[in-house]
Amino acid sequence: MDFDISLFRTKIVPFLKKWEKVILGTIDILAITFAFQLSYFINYFHLGGFFFTESRLLKLYILIMPFWLVILYLIQITKIPRTKQTRILFFEYIQSTILIIFLLLVFYFVFKLYLISRIFLIVTAFFGFTFLFLARLLEYNVFKIYRAKGYNQVNIVVIADESSLAFIETLLMKKEWGYRILAIFTASNLLKEKYEKSIILLPEQYLNVLNDLMEVDILDEVLYLKNKVIPSEVRETVRSCEELGVVFSLRYKDSNIKLTNAVKTSIGYEKFLTFINIPHNLFALTIKKIMDISISLFLIIVLSPVLLFISIMIKLTSRGPIVFKQTRVGLRGRLFSLYKFRTMVLDAEKLKKQLEAENEADGPVFKIKDDPRVTTIGKFLRKSGLDELPQLFNIMKGEMSLIGPRPPLPDETKSYKRWQLRRLSVKPGLSCFWQIKPDRNSIKFEKWMEMDLAYIDNWSLRLDFIILLKTILTVFQRTGL
Repeated sequence: MDFDISLFRTKIVPFLKKWEKVILGTIDILAITFAFQLSYFINYFHLGGFFFTESRLLKLYILIMPFWLVILYLIQITKIPRTKQTRILFFEYIQSTILIIFLLLVFYFVFKLYLISRIFLIVTAFFGFTFLFLARLLEYNVFKIYRAKGYNQVNIVVIADESSLAFIETLLMKKEWGYRILAIFTASNLLKEKYEKSIILLPEQYLNVLNDLMEVDILDEVLYLKNKVIPSEVRETVRSCEELGVVFSLRYKDSNIKLTNAVKTSIGYEKFLTFINIPHNLFALTIKKIMDISISLFLIIVLSPVLLFISIMIKLTSRGPIVFKQTRVGLRGRLFSLYKFRTMVLDAEKLKKQLEAENEADGPVFKIKDDPRVTTIGKFLRKSGLDELPQLFNIMKGEMSLIGPRPPLPDETKSYKRWQLRRLSVKPGLSCFWQIKPDRNSIKFEKWMEMDLAYIDNWSLRLDFIILLKTILTVFQRTGL
C-alpha cells in the first residue's frame, strides 16, 4: 500500500501535472474515434474492418472532429471541474451532443454524404456522448485524488465574517476541490477561535496587509464572503487585486444583480461575482489553448530534423548537456523549468558573477552584447532565435503559451516594482511584444514592462496572430541577440 501511494505521489501525479491538457485532449479524441468505430461496426458490420477505410466516413470524421472538440471547450467541459456536480456535467454533455447531431446533419446535406446512413450519425453522437462523459467522470475522480494530495491547488485569501463559517469549513473539508486558504481577514471571534491554530488569521482592520501578501506569496484569488458588503472595502480590495492581476470574487445572493465589469461564477453551491483584470473571453481563450497545443505539436513534428541537427552540433562543438534547464517564474509566481538549447559554456552561471560589472541592461536583467560565455554555435542559435525551440515542450506541458510575456528569473522578480508584478498574471510565452522589436536589445527595462502590460490589457487572438507572424519573420531575419 505504501508503495502504491509513493508511486502515485512521485510518478503519476507529476506526470499528470505536466501533461494534463495533452492527456485530456488525447482521451477526447480517442473517445470520439471509438464512437465512430463502434457505430461503424453496428451499422456496417457486414463490411468489417475500420471506418477510416471508407472514404466518405473518413471525410465526415475529419470534418466533425475539430468542431466537436471546440464545442466541448466552449461549454467548458474539457476542463476537469473542481466543484461541479455530476448531474450538471451530464446535462452539459447532453447539450454538446445535440449540437453535434445538428452539425453532423449539416455536413451530411452540405457535402452530400447521402451514402452514409442517418442512423449511423445518431448512433455515433450517442456513443460519443457516452464515451466522453464516462471518460470525464473517470478523469474527475482521478483528479480528485490528485488535488486531495495537494497538487493543482488554487491559493486563496478569504475576507469573512461568521456567516462564512459553513463555506470555509466546506473548502477545508473538500480537499479534492483543490482550494488552499493562505489567510483569513476577519473580525469574528468565532472564526478566530476555530482557525487560529491552523490558518493565518488577520484582523479585518489590517486589510491593507493584503497588498503585501499579494506581492510575496503565490496568490490566485481573493474571496469576499461577508454577509454585509462594505462598498469602500470592496472597491479598495478590487483595486489592489486588479493592480497585480489577482482574481477577486464577491459572494452574492441576489440572482438578478448585474455588473458590466464582473462575470458570474460559482464554487460549490455558492455564487460569486468575479472581477478579472486579465483576458477572460472564454471563446478566444479556448481558441488560444487549442492553438498553443496544436501549433506547438505541429512544429515539434515538422522541425524534428532541425532539432536533431542542432542537438548534434551542440554536442560536437562544446562540453555539456544539449538542453539547458533554468528555473523561471510562471503564472502568478509559480516556478518551472524552462528549456533552451545550451548556448553557453558549461560553467556559465559561475562566470556570470565575474561579468556583472559589464552588464549592459538596466533594471534586474543581465545582458552583455558580446558575452564571452556564448559558444560559436550558441551565437548563431541566439541570433536566429532557434535556441528557444525546446520551449515548445514547455507549451505542450501547459507551463507556457506561444505568445505572452517572457518568463523572468526568480532574482529578477524580487526587484520588480509593484505595478510590474501584474505581468505575472498571465501565462508566460515563447514570444511577445518585446521580442519582435528590431531594437529590442536597447529597450529600457521599464519600457519592456510597459509593453508586457499593454499586451495583457489589449489582448486578442488577432494580436497573438500578428506577434506570431512577426516572430517567424524575426527568426528568418536573424535579428536576435
